[in-house]
Amino acid sequence: MSTIAPWRPKPADIPTQPGVYRFLNSRGVVIYVGKAKNLRNRVGSYFASPDRLLERTRRMVETARSVDWTVVQTERAALQLEYAWIKEFQPDFNIRFRDDKSYPYLVVTLSDDIPRVFLSRRKGIEGAKYFGPFSNSWALRDTLSTLLRAFPVRSCTQTVYRKAQKAGRPCLLGDIGKCSAPCVDRVTPEEHKALAIGLASFMDGKDDRVLDTLRYDMMQAAERLDFERAAKLRDRIDAIETILVKNTMVLEDRVDADVFGIASDELHAAAYVFRVRGGRIRQARGWVLDAEQTPSPAELVETLLRDGFDESFPPARTIVVPHAPRDQELWSERLSEQRSEAGERGSVEIRVAKRGELATLAETVRINARQTLQSFLSQRSSDVVARSAALAEIADALHLEEAPLRIECFDVSHLGGENPVASMVVFEDGVPRREHYRKFALDEPRDDTAGIYEVVSRRAKRLLQTPEESEEEKPASKSGFAYPPGLLVIDGGVPQVNAARRALMDVGLDIPVCGLAKRLEEIWLPDADYPVILPRSSEALFMLQRVRDEAHRVAIQYQRSTRKRSLRSELVDIPGVGESMAQALLKTFGSVAAVRNAEVDQLRRVPGIGPALAERIYSSLHSGAKAP
Repeated sequence: MSTIAPWRPKPADIPTQPGVYRFLNSRGVVIYVGKAKNLRNRVGSYFASPDRLLERTRRMVETARSVDWTVVQTERAALQLEYAWIKEFQPDFNIRFRDDKSYPYLVVTLSDDIPRVFLSRRKGIEGAKYFGPFSNSWALRDTLSTLLRAFPVRSCTQTVYRKAQKAGRPCLLGDIGKCSAPCVDRVTPEEHKALAIGLASFMDGKDDRVLDTLRYDMMQAAERLDFERAAKLRDRIDAIETILVKNTMVLEDRVDADVFGIASDELHAAAYVFRVRGGRIRQARGWVLDAEQTPSPAELVETLLRDGFDESFPPARTIVVPHAPRDQELWSERLSEQRSEAGERGSVEIRVAKRGELATLAETVRINARQTLQSFLSQRSSDVVARSAALAEIADALHLEEAPLRIECFDVSHLGGENPVASMVVFEDGVPRREHYRKFALDEPRDDTAGIYEVVSRRAKRLLQTPEESEEEKPASKSGFAYPPGLLVIDGGVPQVNAARRALMDVGLDIPVCGLAKRLEEIWLPDADYPVILPRSSEALFMLQRVRDEAHRVAIQYQRSTRKRSLRSELVDIPGVGESMAQALLKTFGSVAAVRNAEVDQLRRVPGIGPALAERIYSSLHSGAKAP
């Protein structure tokens, strides 16, 4: 569908989490809002063959010129945000929710002498407590029916209530136990109000008695082999839990906040913001922050506070940030003045949300900030011109005769000296060649330097071999080991680089080597007194960092897999030690090496290990053979 949508995003750039997506036209106007359980699958479906799309959908895609998305934590949150934005933007191609209909609320009129509980699609009753809105009307009605058995609050209209009072006889709900019948004085007004407060407390998530009772009844029914009733109770529990899932997309009407999130790596940072006005998210926007050097978290927050507002959205009364700025009072005063100049009343409070609905919303914003950063890095690394410039810049900075079209990077990983492993990743023309990646189990090197020497030596020896000399060697067209690299990159500083250089010289190879130290992102050459420093915005540094981080990721992943095998081979295989006991040992001592160094008395202190088993574990780990 490239002829219809040349602006189509790359599938890899679209997240797989739940979220809301928006199609925009050439003027930046939202023309369609949708939700998805998996954004990549849903958004990708719009770019199928035009013949497979409905006419309305095809016209929408032809009209659109861009698409963006916002990640949320649950599918229900996506549905709520979709509803809010359809109401906000009134997109031309949306049909649902464009009229006056809305999701239902559960309403408890706590200010009344005889409170009432009911469902409503309208808000505005003074003194009433609203819960919702809820997307599943059937689940809400079923839940209310269940709740009335535990909290028999009246749900009838005022007309029905007065009629029952006059007749001196309750309605059907009173007879079946779903109403405490205050109309005929079966309970006092005070007792009835206590029931209403209990129901409201349950809906606030502060009272689990109803669910606990239902779960107990379900287990009892299952034990009696009454599976039909158990299934009904299970469905009722699911309905209540569906209703009680906290909705972070719709806040109280009084909430007026700007919620910021930040994601960063050593070279880049991205920000995301939710503009909440009147309890609704009016804007969701992400952008990449410019930073020539590595800023502190407080400095990144100050950048947001300085540049994160405009005329359309002046500072809100509450600003939620991931970290406090260095001079919080000064920034509050400055933003309060900016808010006043825009004609808004009230001072600005800057705070870090640690609990409550704003803290949950801040976590969603942080997820979107990370997605914004990942999308930027993906787009940058896929730029052919930028990759060519990066390779040329690397050659110039390291004084290479030609651009290193094949770069191999090595990293060593271990856990407290246990299970040392190494990784080799390969980038050709700045693009990962994952089929050429290699993983190495090392022979207990004394430190990282010795580990680098061992893995580079093994790599160098394989380079010198011909297919005839090694039965394991694959044809050159298929083997990553058959191609000599133009540059070796080591995750580390001068000691590691010198070790790699020594390994190459010991077998007579002359391949350029450099190291990238993680702390300050310095490039080290063999026997160098000073590092090569590249600008923070350098494409060459970005590529070397990406290569180094990929090697680190592969090494860590491989080390974790060997850690599991080590757990099974050294602990689980001891007679009397199963998975749970092995986990208890690791939790107590921290590693297999620490378990091996433990005395018998120390082993006996682990819950579940008696004298005989402690002796057996000690004997097995120190003899190298299983105890009889």
